[in-house]
Amino acid sequence: MFVSRGIVIAYWLIPAQPAHEFFYSLIANLASRYGAPVFEPHVTIHVGGTDVDAAESAVATAARECERITVKALGIGHSEQFIKTVFVKFAASEKLQQLNAIIRTAAEDSNEYELNPHLSLLYKRIATAARRELADSIKLPLSAVVFSGLKAVRCVSPTRTRADVEAWRVIASAALPP
Repeated sequence: MFVSRGIVIAYWLIPAQPAHEFFYSLIANLASRYGAPVFEPHVTIHVGGTDVDAAESAVATAARECERITVKALGIGHSEQFIKTVFVKFAASEKLQQLNAIIRTAAEDSNEYELNPHLSLLYKRIATAARRELADSIKLPLSAVVFSGLKAVRCVSPTRTRADVEAWRVIASAALPP
């Protein structure tokens, strides 16, 4: 099945230190081992729309109305999806749902993005057995992760290649208050 591609804005929740450094180092290590792209650790909260001004407003509004969010880590998963090759699964929460709603409302975006909280560690098509072995080998030293930042990122959707990842551009960012 062919899915048309287009430019969208993705809204990311960014982990606070020291989790950010842990995840970034892991992503960079895996990228080096597998010839994959390096990217900033993030949990996608919403995807949709193309209006840069609306995205800037949505990030600023969310930063005013929300505070840092702590999310429970559920473990490491893997899938056939390029953007979820190996990932950390997180528990859904009311605070994540509220953040999604605030961003959608502020961006005036009616797109019904299905929030499935995860933080990808590798974007690369690899065999199922290799993905499973890799996922099983990763030990997560955190039972919960604090997220302290928001970013709006212009990207191609769906993201399918390393070039797509390397073309991502941050258009707005804000810190969440403690």
